[in-house]
This record gives sequence, C-alpha cells and structure tokens, in this order.
Amino acid sequence: MTGAAGFIGAHVVKALVERGDEVVGVDNFNDYYNPQLKADRISIFLKNYPVKIYRLDIADANELKKVFAENQIDKICHLAAQAGVRYSLENPGVYISANIVGTHNILESCRQFGIKHLVFASSSSVYGNNDKIPFAETDPVDRPISLYAATKKSNELEAYTYHHLFGLNAVGLRFFTVYGPWGRPDMAYFKFSDLISQGKPIDVYNQGNLKRDFTYVDDIVAGIKKAIDYCRGYEIFNLGNNQPVVLHDFIEILEKHLGQKARKNFLPLQPGDVLATYADIIKAKKILDWEPQTKIEDGLHKFVAWYREYNS
Repeated sequence: MTGAAGFIGAHVVKALVERGDEVVGVDNFNDYYNPQLKADRISIFLKNYPVKIYRLDIADANELKKVFAENQIDKICHLAAQAGVRYSLENPGVYISANIVGTHNILESCRQFGIKHLVFASSSSVYGNNDKIPFAETDPVDRPISLYAATKKSNELEAYTYHHLFGLNAVGLRFFTVYGPWGRPDMAYFKFSDLISQGKPIDVYNQGNLKRDFTYVDDIVAGIKKAIDYCRGYEIFNLGNNQPVVLHDFIEILEKHLGQKARKNFLPLQPGDVLATYADIIKAKKILDWEPQTKIEDGLHKFVAWYREYNS
C-alpha cells in the first residue's frame, strides 16, 4: 500500500487488515500538509491494526526495491501521489517526481518482482472541463487543465503500456472529491471547518457556482476493496457519489453541523479549477457491483464529529 499514511490510504489499510489481509505500507510523510496528521493516522487511527510501515519516497527507486526484496507482495494498491490542483501551479516539480517518476518506479517494481496485480489512484481531474455530463470512462480525457490532471492521465497511459507489454493486471480508479474523517486539511471542507470555527472568512471561488461530486471515504474504500479483488486486464473505473452538490449548498450543510455561519469572501474561478464534476458509475456498478451508500448530510455529520474530537 503506497500512501499508507494518507487520508484514503489509512482507511484502506484499516479495511484490509480487518478482513485478514497482510499489509505492507509505504509513505514519505511529506510536509504538503501537517505531517503530524499523517503520523496520527498511523499511531491513533491504525493503533490496533498491525501494518509494517516504510518511511520512504517512491521516487527513490533503490529504496523502493528494498520493500519488495524484504516482503512477499502479491498485489499493490498504489495511492501515493502529490495531490492538489492549485498547488501544482506553484510547485510543478514535486508532481513530476511523486506522480510520474514515483508511479513509474511502482510499475517497474511490478515487472522486476513479478507482481501481476496493481490497483492505482487516478482522479476525476483528468476530465477537465468536460462538456458531457455525467463523466464516463469512455469520454476523451486528452485536454487536462492542470498539471496534476496531466500527471494522473500519464499514470493511466503508462499502466496500460505495462499491461500490454508485461501482462500486468492494472485497474485505475478515478476518485471524485473524497471527504470524511481523518481527511486532508488542504481540501475545501476541512479548510472551511477550520476557518468557520475560528470565525475567519472562507474563500468561495466562482461565487460558489461550482458543483462537486463529493464522495464519502467509506464508499471509496469499498470500491477500492472490490477493485483489488477484481483486478484483471486493464480497466478504468469512476468512483464517485453520482450526485453533485452545489458549493453554496455544501457550505450550508457544513454550517449546520458546525453550528456556525460562514463569513464568505467571494472570488473568481481559479486557474486549473473545473466548473463541475459528476461521475457516471454505470461501469463500476456493473463490473465491480459497487455504488455509494452515504448521503452528503450524513458524511459531513461524521466528518464534523471527528473534526471536533480530533481538535479537542
């Protein structure tokens, strides 16, 4: 499991260990956001879940090889990545290192160590400002509007090449705006909670006229587990809630659960941002027998409960 101390990664580790899998985790605990939260995911959230953790950067091929040499690994769940659309405008180099070089090293490790099953994280960002709604896996994705999206599309292309040349079973999962307990502080719902709780204004882009297919982390984990068990051929699946929420409405629900009104600083659309994300999940329903179960009201309620406990 790469990105084992990350938001989604830690939840997947927990779910896999709970069902009896042996998990080896890799994470570099970088400082894109507070590394203490990553450490706490391991020491608190995964306290009673045995997992062997390697602190290393997957862009370091020699260090990565040690993980495979020291363990008998039969499947890889590759979630490690440099995330964030806006940050890719400021620090493009880290995206090339983590997402392209790092993923290449994972693919090479599959080839060198004879591993035939890879599930990897892609992103709804690859769709860019897709005119067709909802976004389907068959839609063209050759016009990314951020470097982050371009690196994720690159991962899909290289994974297909390794499938074609070396028989690697590779399943890519396009995640749609994942949220929930132990989440990422750079995500809007987490930042909004921080600022609203402190009585500070929140930045609302495009006057709040954005739609996002917010997907609760437990639903994403269920989809990842099904993909790990399915893992054959080369496939891409959307994992999204299939019910986009207008940012205005999302903020209102968050205000309700926090018990505080937000002070809003309205701003124009930011470079790299898309106007809407909306997952067509017909393929995931049909092949993986997966569909989301969590409504936005319930998911945000669970997040706020965790947020208050963690920060108390």
